[in-house]
Amino acid sequence: MPYHYDAKMALEELNEDAILPHPVHVRDMMMRTQLPPNEALDLSRDFQSYLTHFGETQKIARTILEKLAAGVPKNP
Repeated sequence: MPYHYDAKMALEELNEDAILPHPVHVRDMMMRTQLPPNEALDLSRDFQSYLTHFGETQKIARTILEKLAAGVPKNP
């Protein structure tokens, strides 16, 4: 089963490779997990923060990669 449907596998990959799961996959994990209402509400709030920070990080990464892509590679 792909990590985007398995929170334990996603956590393992995060610990091993520092790969953050895409917010759509995190949302899918949330939809597949039964939680008490108060925990679901807290998780939803945390997810909104994750979504915001994920988007901000993507913008920063794009800027860095665009600058790197425009640069001249070093000779080996």
